[in-house]
Amino acid sequence: MQGFTAAAPPAGGGGGGGGGGAGASDLAQLQSTMQAIELACTSIQMHINPAAAEAVILSLGQSSQPYKTCQFILENSLVATARFQAAAAIREAALREWGFLSADDKRGLISFCLCYAMQHASSPDNFVQSKVSSVAAQLMKRGWLEFVTAEKETLFYQVNQAILGIHGLDVQFAGIKFLESLASEFSPSTSSAMGLPREFHEQCRRSLELDYLKIFYRWTQEAASGVTNRIVESDSSVPEVKVCTAALDLMLQILNWDFRCNTNDTKVNVFSAGVRQDGDSPRRSEYHLLQPGSDWRDVLISNGHVGWLLILYSALRKKFSFEGYWLDCPIAVSARKLIIQLCSLTGAVFVSDDVKMHEQHLLQLLSGIIEWVDPPDAVSRAIESGKSESEMLDGCRALLAIANVTTPYVFDDLLKPLRPFGTLTFLAMLMSEVIKVLMTSNPDEENWSWEARDVILDTWTALLTPINMITANALLPSEGIKAAANLFRFIVECELRMASASAFNDDGEPDYLHASVSAMDERLSSYSLIARASVDVSIPFLHSVFSERVARLNQGRGIVDLTETMEELYSLLLIIGHVIADEGEGEIPLVPNAIQTQFVVNAMEADKHPVIVLSSSIIKFAEQCQNPEMRSSVFSPRLLEYTFISNAVVIVVKSGYGAELRWVYFSPTLYPSGRFSIRFYNPG
Repeated sequence: MQGFTAAAPPAGGGGGGGGGGAGASDLAQLQSTMQAIELACTSIQMHINPAAAEAVILSLGQSSQPYKTCQFILENSLVATARFQAAAAIREAALREWGFLSADDKRGLISFCLCYAMQHASSPDNFVQSKVSSVAAQLMKRGWLEFVTAEKETLFYQVNQAILGIHGLDVQFAGIKFLESLASEFSPSTSSAMGLPREFHEQCRRSLELDYLKIFYRWTQEAASGVTNRIVESDSSVPEVKVCTAALDLMLQILNWDFRCNTNDTKVNVFSAGVRQDGDSPRRSEYHLLQPGSDWRDVLISNGHVGWLLILYSALRKKFSFEGYWLDCPIAVSARKLIIQLCSLTGAVFVSDDVKMHEQHLLQLLSGIIEWVDPPDAVSRAIESGKSESEMLDGCRALLAIANVTTPYVFDDLLKPLRPFGTLTFLAMLMSEVIKVLMTSNPDEENWSWEARDVILDTWTALLTPINMITANALLPSEGIKAAANLFRFIVECELRMASASAFNDDGEPDYLHASVSAMDERLSSYSLIARASVDVSIPFLHSVFSERVARLNQGRGIVDLTETMEELYSLLLIIGHVIADEGEGEIPLVPNAIQTQFVVNAMEADKHPVIVLSSSIIKFAEQCQNPEMRSSVFSPRLLEYTFISNAVVIVVKSGYGAELRWVYFSPTLYPSGRFSIRFYNPG
């Protein structure tokens, strides 16, 4: 292929490579070695004397300067696995002998591998081209600190020409895949071992990030945008799709880079000052904050990149809306992943004194993402009818990413230009729909609704986890508080229905309700945050539901089967325990800040506070276990356990200085006689 000329490999012929000449004896030796490697590769595939065959293959990489032999095999062998092993041998020998190679030899090896990958880009044996490309990337990294800028630029010029599509789509794809290998090698988490100190890898990482990473992103961006029209205007099977997908994947890989070189970005971005990075919150979903720094503003914000990406996905989504498989095809998946990653963009990439810049960025993204999840009921019906759930789940992940980079007030306002309600109200609607689907599903078979529930709960957790000990109500606007209250009410009602439905399930399987307390703790902790966001409504509601179930228990004793009621009380006590108490350092639970700030000190009627009323109801309920008849006819061991252990109870301590909340903690010990001893703890 014209445009790519590989430099000659280093002289030397380990494994029969011969010297600088190319006489008949040298050619015969090269062919003999190639045949031996081919036979060894074939023997391994056919399981014929694999130990001896492996020894032959290993000898190639272990021999001195086998580069000419490896080049001959790569250029002449018809056995793909032999070519693959030749590329591996180049890597092994070059890394071992790097200190003895001349500067020309080092550049020659990299140039040969790079040009080979480009020249054979149309070959059906993709794994061979991928291996050769990765060898070029590894050798380039090995010499990175030695090469001067001009030498790097010479190599990257060829890569740039390939990525621009000058030599055709196959070469364009190969150029993108080379940069993908290069980025992997320079990233500490995916780099190959070279037997070098950590400082070497860190210097390479820093150098690439500062000098080339953004350039690579721009090249890839241009390559993707260059084939967009062809993809949109043609059938989905056009070869440009392969190039665009590879470009999207590389852009995502670059944005997943661990950016560390923005030490000059010292100004605080007011918009994202409330970004939560706490590591102890009850979250299940992974997320990665994208903070590349102000140098990336032009390539990510100012050039319309986000708009182009959303338009591309929207156009393809509309074009192939009747082809159900399309949502899971590589280009759709890659585009959505990149959109989600751009949702997590934060920090100095936005102008610190321009709050609206970040808000407009998120609004633009949300305008495209909302179509994936709204209206929730229609989306869930389509999924239940056979549509792929991948787009809906990605929409939930995008909302989670946005929640992690902004404040609840801004999060709520984002949707208002697009819908007649705020984002928090929509999040409650989405959560309610997911729970409906989950309730109607087989409890022993996890489906998309399980994952969607966890991601949406993580979104609520990101929004509601208190920041700097401010009150929960201060985190949400009034519409958001109402949405949280309605959602929590719905959650409790659904949990009770699930508890009732499972009352006679004795198969011993670990279903939705019979999971261990530790397995349910994360979900219940998220529920508690939603309840505390609307504590004035949720606490009275919990008391009402609890009192109703206790009354039903007393009225039906000896008359009807109370198994379902007891299961509901068990579930309800678990929920209440999480709402009114935070886990402490030891045995003593902590008063949640959201509850503490709602308690009015010096209040004349403190005993009528909803939290006190609820706690008193639990105490009175617990006292009934002292009645032998109640213990034998009503209280199950599990109900007793969670009546006492899982629930700390709030009481009021009054003094001359006012009133404050304290905890009473019950620690029961079951004696053989069936009696319970109750110890009271009053911290402070």
